[in-house]
Amino acid sequence: MNSNIWRLRILDNCLCVGILGLGMSVPDNILTNSDLEKMVETSDEWITKRTGISERRILENGKASSELGYLAAKQAIEDAKLSPEDIDLIIVATITPDYSTPSMSCIIQNKLNAYKAAAFDINAACTGFVYGMTIAEQFIKTEYYKNVLVIGCDGLSRVVDWKDRNTCVLFGDGAGAAVLGRVEDGFGILATKIGADGSLGNLLTIPCYHIDESDIEKRLHENKHVIWMGGNEVFKFAVKVMEQATIDVMEKAGFTIEDISLIIPHQANKRIIDGAAKRLKISNERVVENLSKYGNTSAATIPVALYETYKTGKIKKGDNIVLVGFGGGLTWAAGLIKWNK
Repeated sequence: MNSNIWRLRILDNCLCVGILGLGMSVPDNILTNSDLEKMVETSDEWITKRTGISERRILENGKASSELGYLAAKQAIEDAKLSPEDIDLIIVATITPDYSTPSMSCIIQNKLNAYKAAAFDINAACTGFVYGMTIAEQFIKTEYYKNVLVIGCDGLSRVVDWKDRNTCVLFGDGAGAAVLGRVEDGFGILATKIGADGSLGNLLTIPCYHIDESDIEKRLHENKHVIWMGGNEVFKFAVKVMEQATIDVMEKAGFTIEDISLIIPHQANKRIIDGAAKRLKISNERVVENLSKYGNTSAATIPVALYETYKTGKIKKGDNIVLVGFGGGLTWAAGLIKWNK
């Protein structure tokens, strides 16, 4: 039989893929806006008004961000009522790995003793979790793997310039994880949409150690290995693309905004979230926000917000949930899930 026909027949089986378990982990160390007032020229009022952030969690000195990923993953596996040896693949979305190699996924695989799992990392910045979820869905739908662990894990405090008040107030550390697998018919992931525009990549950067200063237009401070962001341009891009990605994924599933129970957006800035919600004509009560407690934790924001929403009982079986984000690259992604738990 022609291999393409066989592949289409597999896809036509319409295996439903959803989230079997969730987990999260954040550091104990809290950095408040009042603490930042003592470190950089800023104020609690300015930060809260401009971003909606009150505090963020910061990794302790000497603690690796992979530890957060491991703890979130362990919790997700337990929530799915599985064991580490049941995991076939580990995907970690991160822009702050402990090492260039071994990958974060391999480090976490070892910590979990998930010895049967393949493992790799992806870099889609703050959009990484939805990218990872989309990749996992393909492996499961084609029956290549049964259970896939997707982790969004970042320690952005390690790459923040603490003298730059425009960026250091925004970011925190954290990890969120989900185990994906087959769920009952009609539930799980109904549609995803991922995208990128590399021509805008210079708006949000973290240079590698080997990049010469001339390659980044001499924009950065003495420490070259820090986050740099063109805030105004990123803001305008984010509001538009979060709206459009949500519309795209709803249209792909044949839904309208009235069909959506909750939107769980990337937690970057309250003004971005409010702007996108306004454009979508959706009430604030249907948009999840927790950035006041954690700030922007990059690939971890969406799974952490999803975990907290699930654990507080705000998501019920059959609810239609949109996960949507944007990030460095620049990238964007959205996923529409009919909740199966």
